[in-house]
Order: sequence, then structure tokens, then C-alpha cells
Amino acid sequence: MLSIINAAEVQFRHDVEVRDRELALLASIRERRAARTPLVPVVAAVPRPPVRVARAAWPRPIGIKDCTSTAACAVT
Repeated sequence: MLSIINAAEVQFRHDVEVRDRELALLASIRERRAARTPLVPVVAAVPRPPVRVARAAWPRPIGIKDCTSTAACAVT
């Protein structure tokens, strides 16, 4: 039974060492990639004011001229 416990401890230590080496390797890869990429300044997005679209007036019916009096407009 003691040999089973010893084997489990040895396996645990081995797994921890392998995991630590893998994490160190991944960290060095990240550092190397970060060193290769140029630093780009981050510009904060400034909210723009809403753009107002000018609406066109309703088209006038064909043949009707502007009326300035209260009388009905004549069709030409």
C-alpha cells in the first residue's frame, strides 16, 4: 500500500513539473509575440452628434401652381 502512495506522489510531482514547463513555454511565446507586434495607440471612441437629415418637402401635384389667395387654385 505504501508503494501505491509513493507512486502517486511521484506521478503528481511529475505532472506538476510538466505543467509548470508548459506554462513557462506559453508565457515565453506570448512575450515573444507581444515584442514582435508594434504598439498601436488606442484612441477612445468619441461619440458623434447625431446627423440630422434634411427632409424634402412633399412634391406638389403636377399642374397646380402656388395659390396666395384663399380661392381654389386653377389647374393649368
